Amino acid sequence: MRFFLYLILLFPDHRIIDIFSNHFLFHSFNKQVNCNVTSWVQELDKITIESLESLSTALIISDASIKNNVATFIAHIHIRDRPITKTLHHALNITSTEAKLVAIRCGIKQATDHNFISTIIIVIDSIHTAKKIFDSSSYSFQKHMVSIPKELCSFFFHHLDNHIEFWECPSRSKWHLHKAVDSETKSFRLTLIYPSKLSWDFSRKLECDDLTNRWKMTFQALDLKGNQFLDLIGSDNKPLEPLHIKNGL
Repeated sequence: MRFFLYLILLFPDHRIIDIFSNHFLFHSFNKQVNCNVTSWVQELDKITIESLESLSTALIISDASIKNNVATFIAHIHIRDRPITKTLHHALNITSTEAKLVAIRCGIKQATDHNFISTIIIVIDSIHTAKKIFDSSSYSFQKHMVSIPKELCSFFFHHLDNHIEFWECPSRSKWHLHKAVDSETKSFRLTLIYPSKLSWDFSRKLECDDLTNRWKMTFQALDLKGNQFLDLIGSDNKPLEPLHIKNGL
């Protein structure tokens, strides 16, 4: 049931970008302007000071790096009068884009757990990645296209003034807060328990097969499918079933 409700967020006219178009902003770094890095760093410093002076703002600095097929993604959450919350995760054989999306997702989850937060500011080195959150056509990242908008919908519904901003921080700017996160992602050394790629792929397959089976069981017991629901039959005259292919269903 929960899965089908989440899918509504992907339907035309029900997407988060259509419903809450005035609740989010993107601030992109202009690469065409010479000597623009210094002024952009000053702007990032300004929003940092303003956010740390506010009781209702969460500042999230996120980044990800990949080494030997192992992705490390980190988010630092800064909230006034509270210790910095750090989330660190690892994943095998995923793209840097997906790793950065997971870091953003973790940061948003940490921020929205506080009911007093009304503004979320996310600083990331790729604004293009952040925009994928609102692009329902990105099938390779569909699990994030559902989970992140779900978190944001709850956040926006909580209060009409709640909003989120995405700020781009180019790596060459060496901005101190993003540089700290970037250095942490690159310096962490993970010792693999299962160094064999085949072992990891097998574990991933087991997890995906289990997820697919649970979805099929949920759908069979679902009351909303209607009494006249017809099974979709393939060329072999067998019912079509969900199939996991790489990063999507």
